[in-house]
Amino acid sequence: MTERHPLKPFLPKNARVLMLGSFPPPMKRWKMPFYYPNFQNDMWRIFGIVFFNDINHFIDTDKKTFKQDEIVDFLTINGVAIYDTAVEVERANNDASDANLNILEQVNLEEILAQIPDCKAIISTGGKSADVVADILGVKKPEIGDFVEKEFCNRVIKFYRMPSSSRAYPMKVGKKAEIYSVLKNIL
Repeated sequence: MTERHPLKPFLPKNARVLMLGSFPPPMKRWKMPFYYPNFQNDMWRIFGIVFFNDINHFIDTDKKTFKQDEIVDFLTINGVAIYDTAVEVERANNDASDANLNILEQVNLEEILAQIPDCKAIISTGGKSADVVADILGVKKPEIGDFVEKEFCNRVIKFYRMPSSSRAYPMKVGKKAEIYSVLKNIL
């Protein structure tokens, strides 16, 4: 059974950074109708640490959910766009694992970048998304925490590879936040 991406690309007009993950988890795992919706995913904890020195800044700990409005406001003000590298997929085990994700249709990166003309950096948020972005750009995938530059869509793009924010990825959240702190220099 195939799945189409359930969310529209989040593309603030002032976006200078485009974060690309792989594909959202099954909806039964969602805590909000936005990117990185699984409460077991640490993306919004990472952002809390990096920008506010507070792991729970974007977390409603009482309700065990995310503060979606605050996340959206922060991303909009700071020019961070988000989408995924897969538009249509098949899941081998009906779970959130990238290892079980077969990408049938990739993102049209040129179309996305045309909508955010100030974007000069792409951040992949895991291995599978890094593979897809490297393939689209025609570059070697950078090491985690590093970047490569490539001219693409009439601009020079810095392509950063970040560790997965999934708890299944074997790295402590604090170390992930340390690597993601490069965002402070880009924004």
